[in-house]
Amino acid sequence: MNEGTKDLCNQFEHGGNIYRLAEELKIQERQVIDFSTSVNPLGVSKKVKAEIRKHLKYLHNYPDPDTKRLRKRLAQYLGIDHETILCGNGSTELIYLTARALKPERVLIPEPTSSEYERAVLTAESKEHRAQIEFLILKEEDRFEIKPEEFISALQEERTSSLLTPHPSRFCDMAFLCNPNNPTGKLLKREDVKKIADATEELACYLVVDEAFMDFCPDESVIKTVENNRYLIVLRTMTNYHALSGLRIGYGVFPPGLIEKVRKYKEPWTVNNLAQRAAVTALKDKVYRKETYGLMQQEKRFLEKNFRKLGVTFFPSDANFYLLKINNADEISHGLRRKGILVRDCANFKGLNNTYLRVAVKSHKENSILIKELTSILQPPSVHPYQGGK
Repeated sequence: MNEGTKDLCNQFEHGGNIYRLAEELKIQERQVIDFSTSVNPLGVSKKVKAEIRKHLKYLHNYPDPDTKRLRKRLAQYLGIDHETILCGNGSTELIYLTARALKPERVLIPEPTSSEYERAVLTAESKEHRAQIEFLILKEEDRFEIKPEEFISALQEERTSSLLTPHPSRFCDMAFLCNPNNPTGKLLKREDVKKIADATEELACYLVVDEAFMDFCPDESVIKTVENNRYLIVLRTMTNYHALSGLRIGYGVFPPGLIEKVRKYKEPWTVNNLAQRAAVTALKDKVYRKETYGLMQQEKRFLEKNFRKLGVTFFPSDANFYLLKINNADEISHGLRRKGILVRDCANFKGLNNTYLRVAVKSHKENSILIKELTSILQPPSVHPYQGGK
């Protein structure tokens, strides 16, 4: 790995590395409590585990490169045409694949948001192709809300040429939108996203809507809008809601005329047998969805109540995580690490700094441990001077 690649990796490094922390503390990986990744605390459903066990004996077979069974199940679940669905090794693969296939010249990314969009655009560059990235900085006073009018205006803002891009697009030809946004948890209503999508279609600009956390508020998805908008792409993952992080399974919904162009750049067999089987079963599990909804309601109330008690500023979230603002966030993050607790330090998000943390909503036991440790850091017991006796 050369120095430039190392710098890129460090710049976009994010949470979830339980292995590194376990090695640092010389503990087992299972002893780390990971609040830095927003994965369903219910874990993998019993039905999915049973399906995986049943198909272990078939691992000698190559996976279906067309993921046909899964795409048909997704189509049924979402009410769309299975021919518009492309499955991948998590939605992350599809973010990079889309940038590589479409080779945008000028890209708009609101910030703060997931670092993968910028990284995908940068890694898709070559000697012949360089992209110009524009950032729409969201404001804390607006609770980091994306305003459709400002987003559309930023798409249309003209730029002069630069040394990197001597002949840039007059307007943006690709934009990314994470909804609900990560790390803020803020949801942009479906009608507002459709307003942006209509504008991008008029500008011949691809709008990539990353709905990684949309399973927590499914009625606000624009996934059914894709068939009527030739510039709209919607990406989803089964990492967060279905807790299939380790199997890596995601999918994208592409306009009919675009999916073949993107598929040409895709490596074969990136979705393994167990991931395909697990995803099909997970989509059928209504009991798991009901339990998830109940748990999220209960634990979000618990966390919000205790954040208020501790005087911790949190931003209302439509997903399964919270963005917190605390003056000594970096010290808190390090203090929790020493206890084997990972939280997401948000200092490397554009638009944020070292006063922000992101924490996932986990089980009641784990949430209680987090609150206990935060209390010990933020409200340490008062120390009384020793009063000697006679």
